Amino acid sequence: MRKGVPKDPEIADLFYKDDPEEIFVGLHEIGHGSFGAVYFATNSHTNEVVAVKKMSYSGKQTNEKWQDIIKEVKFLQQLKHPNTIEYKGCYLKEHTAWLVMEYCLGSASDLLEVHKKPLQEVEIAAITHGALQGLAYLHSHCKIHRMAPEVILAMDEGQYDGKVDVWSLGITCIELAERKPPLFNMNAMSALYHIAQNDSPTLQSNEWSDSFRGFVDYCLQKIPQERPSSTDLLRHDFVRRDRPPRVLIDLIQRTKDAVRELDNLQYRKMKKILFQETRNGPLTESQEEEEDSEHGSNLSRKMDSLGSNHSIPSMSVSTGSQSSSVSSMQEVLDESSPELVMMHSDESTINSTSSVVHKKDHVFIRDEVGHRDRRPEVRPTQSVQNQALHYRNRERFATIKSASLVTRQIHEHEQENELREQMSGYKRMRRQHQKQLIALENKLKAEMDEHRLKLQKEVETHANNSSIELEKLAKKQVAVMEKEAKAAAADEKKFQQQILAQQKKDLATFLESQKKQYKLCKEKIKEEMNEDHSTPKKEKQERISKHKENLQHTQAEEEAHLLSQQRLYYDKNCRFFKRKTMIKRHEMEQQNIREELNKKRTQKEMEHAMLIRHDESTRELEYRQLHTLQKLRMDLIRLQHQTELENQLEYNKRRERELHRKHFMELRQQPKNLKAMEMQIKKQFQDTCKVQTKQYKALKNHQLEVTPKSEHKTILKSLKDEQTRKLAILAEQYEQSINEMMASQALRLDEAQEAECQALRLQLQQEMELLNAYQSKIKMQTEAQHERELQKLEQRVSLRRAHLEQKIEEELAALQKERSERIKFLLERQEREIETFDMESLRMGFGNLVTLEYPKEDYR
Repeated sequence: MRKGVPKDPEIADLFYKDDPEEIFVGLHEIGHGSFGAVYFATNSHTNEVVAVKKMSYSGKQTNEKWQDIIKEVKFLQQLKHPNTIEYKGCYLKEHTAWLVMEYCLGSASDLLEVHKKPLQEVEIAAITHGALQGLAYLHSHCKIHRMAPEVILAMDEGQYDGKVDVWSLGITCIELAERKPPLFNMNAMSALYHIAQNDSPTLQSNEWSDSFRGFVDYCLQKIPQERPSSTDLLRHDFVRRDRPPRVLIDLIQRTKDAVRELDNLQYRKMKKILFQETRNGPLTESQEEEEDSEHGSNLSRKMDSLGSNHSIPSMSVSTGSQSSSVSSMQEVLDESSPELVMMHSDESTINSTSSVVHKKDHVFIRDEVGHRDRRPEVRPTQSVQNQALHYRNRERFATIKSASLVTRQIHEHEQENELREQMSGYKRMRRQHQKQLIALENKLKAEMDEHRLKLQKEVETHANNSSIELEKLAKKQVAVMEKEAKAAAADEKKFQQQILAQQKKDLATFLESQKKQYKLCKEKIKEEMNEDHSTPKKEKQERISKHKENLQHTQAEEEAHLLSQQRLYYDKNCRFFKRKTMIKRHEMEQQNIREELNKKRTQKEMEHAMLIRHDESTRELEYRQLHTLQKLRMDLIRLQHQTELENQLEYNKRRERELHRKHFMELRQQPKNLKAMEMQIKKQFQDTCKVQTKQYKALKNHQLEVTPKSEHKTILKSLKDEQTRKLAILAEQYEQSINEMMASQALRLDEAQEAECQALRLQLQQEMELLNAYQSKIKMQTEAQHERELQKLEQRVSLRRAHLEQKIEEELAALQKERSERIKFLLERQEREIETFDMESLRMGFGNLVTLEYPKEDYR
């Protein structure tokens, strides 16, 4: 594995394994920023022109830089649409990522720089249409580019969606129409504060159509919900209305013609516009028509729509001009978090009106020359070939930025290191704040989850214990009932045995009595027969036998009657005993069900008390967590505002230092300027003296000619005195002019510098007031948000408590209903059992058992 390639196979698959220095040759820097640089290059294998963005991931925040590169590569791999930048691949070389993309020329900023005037409305419509197609593609895949008021206030307002890009498109339209974004001259940070509290920008000129003005106003709705989607805008009259099919081709051609007419310096800067033509020759009319008919809107493709719902840092292949301080500001605000301010944009300028980063190169005009393999090659003319050869021999390549301009840009970038470090620190602070908020939210969520899990386990434990207790009670009651049933059966058997034993004893006594009675009767009959001597013996025997039979028959009837009475008594007493046992069993059943229902009610009351205690503890935890979160948020906002204030004060001091340095340089330069002006006055004086001398000589000669020789000495002395007097006057005038000039220049310089100081103080004061107003608004919005969160929590807690109380009331009512129904069913069943038993007893002839019934206890 080549050195520098990631060891993780999943990450390594994102990058090509080849050495980029062996593939891409002829690198020329075309853009520079804090991220690194963008280069023009040629693929040595395919001879394809590409743009290479080099991003170093060494030094400070290495891991964050590396993660940003991985996210950007993953996102770029997903893009495949005619109106988005074509991704070519990514290579790694010595802790530097080479991000290779399609090379696009002719950005919107190029057009504005070349023409020095706004574009035509029909051209803006064509460019906007292509940009909207790219946006609609991104939004259909849930990816956004981010910029807009709701992004700046994301920490306060929360979520945002693809409509943030619609805002950026509206700002782009204003820039194309007015050649600069709104609030262009405002400090970048102040511009951020401006958008958060002021009205949306609009087109200033009345020359634009109502359709265009309505389109821009539609895009720049401050409230995201009222802003249209990219799909909605594709149906707007501004982009749907008829326009010439060659409008963008004509714009490109007009741009090339304008570049050719520029002076030498501008020509070198803008030669990128002509680069493809010098390589491949101009398009023929048929080829232009073919290109336009196939995809007219493709000419306005290449909107730099990098960025997603994962907040991937964007990259611009365009080579438009860039301020290093602006780049630093944008880098600060590149953060995928709720408090994200704006998205990083390496080739962009601050949209001061909207307080967001507005990409001047959002919309790219793509020269279709040489970009389609299917088109027949066009042989260049001899003059074009010579011109291209001249370019190659002289510089090999020239971009929109000459080497000197790139060098100056790098120098300016280094000079702005202090601001960049300040903004980087601001970015890191925001990122750290967001990490702290996320960490706290995760901690609080885990704490709440643990709390709820604990309460849930407690509820489950109580339910299990209650179920176990009821099972134990049921088993205990069953055991007691079985024991009582066995005891009742034993008592019944004992009772029956007692009755049977008593009846057996009574029967034996009765039989013994009958036997004695029979014996006495027998003896009495014998005595009577013995006393009767008249009756024959045989007759006596017959009479005695008859008496015996009658006596035996009588005794048998008495015995049968006794047995019958005993049987009736046995059955009646056994029946009464069973009824008494059944009533006792009923009493035990009533006692058991009362015990079970009382147990259930006690358990339910304990459960309800536990739920109320849980609700109170949850409420206390929720309020404590909300207070902790809001306190951290306010602490972070205070720290953020303090940092913003310190940054603004530092910015003010820096501006004052710069102005002081400028004034000091002007003061240092003033003697040179005064010396030059003094030399000019001196030269004028010398010229006047020469004229005076010539006039004196002419006058002297004339006087000498017309006067006698004897008077020549007097005349010469008089002329000499007059010349001396006039020269003295000229010298005095010279000194006075010098003094007046120096006083005037010093006064003018003092006035100019004082005016600049006053203007700067006024501007800084306005920016400070804007910052204070912004921070006050953020604080008020945060306090309002906290109040809403507290009210929402109170409503949620109140509603939850009301639901809990309603649930408790319903459960108690259901438990009472169950109690009444079960007791009712038990009593009805017992009543039916007793009624059935009594009816059966009545059929058996035991009607008097009803009078022995014990009164039932009312358990309802």
